[in-house]
Amino acid sequence: MFRNQYDSDTTVWSPQGRLFQVEYAMEAVKQGSATVGLKSRDYAALIALCRTSKEAEDSPNSPLQRKIMPVDAHMGMSIAGLTADARIVCQHLRSECMSFRHSYDTDYPVQRLVTNLGIKLQATTQRYNRRPFGVGMLIAGYDEKGTHIFQVMPSANVFNCKAMAIGSRSQSARTYLERHLDSFMDSTKQDLICHGIQAIRGALGNQDSSEFTINVAIVGKDEPFKIFNETENQIYFEIAKTMGNPVTSDAEDARSIGGMIDMMDDMLEHGPSGSGSGPALDTDEESNAGLEPRPQ
Repeated sequence: MFRNQYDSDTTVWSPQGRLFQVEYAMEAVKQGSATVGLKSRDYAALIALCRTSKEAEDSPNSPLQRKIMPVDAHMGMSIAGLTADARIVCQHLRSECMSFRHSYDTDYPVQRLVTNLGIKLQATTQRYNRRPFGVGMLIAGYDEKGTHIFQVMPSANVFNCKAMAIGSRSQSARTYLERHLDSFMDSTKQDLICHGIQAIRGALGNQDSSEFTINVAIVGKDEPFKIFNETENQIYFEIAKTMGNPVTSDAEDARSIGGMIDMMDDMLEHGPSGSGSGPALDTDEESNAGLEPRPQ
């Protein structure tokens, strides 16, 4: 009722002990397009929904506003929330990675970089002359410790995850990830991507899928961070729809998926992709559909 008396800056607490500016930033994440991150032992994948603008519909050559951003050869991030804020954060991460590589001639450890990012975001919740970044991020990376999926929120909470979805209608995606969590262990790279696409399809709800474009990125062992092009995105989307067809028998499903993968390899002019396996989410107390991770 008296919220407007306590939301002028981030250092003013309400009588209930709330920081409304931080809550506004969290709300911006909830209103953003959904994005999913999941990993196996050798690969980490990011899948994001990108809203199709009217300009892109009128002109097919008009670029879309990407929701997946490369950070370094071994790392990238997908976003939900304010894209302008995400560009500032991404530029900071790129600068840190370049400085670390110049000093030590190696990749910046993913966990250390994300921890330092959380410290930077925390400062914006404590100073009256700054506002919290209104963007949530899923950061995927691969280093000497293996694959990583980190969730970073405007409140400066950093979570180490094995599968997570953020953004609008992301609860449906988290439910799918929980239901198929055990199958990620033996998933190939193609299966891992298809599981992510299947999860994010649930975030569409009753909305027209033609208004959205799916962006996919992968990073892993012996494979630098790569954002797929439109052709690859469409091929994987068709494969995922085949996997989700309940009337198709297992044999027909396997033949259809195998044929699509062969067609994809011919179109992209590379051999079959490797396989990977990995666990599910690091958490002791399961909440939020069993996928709420433990703060680091």
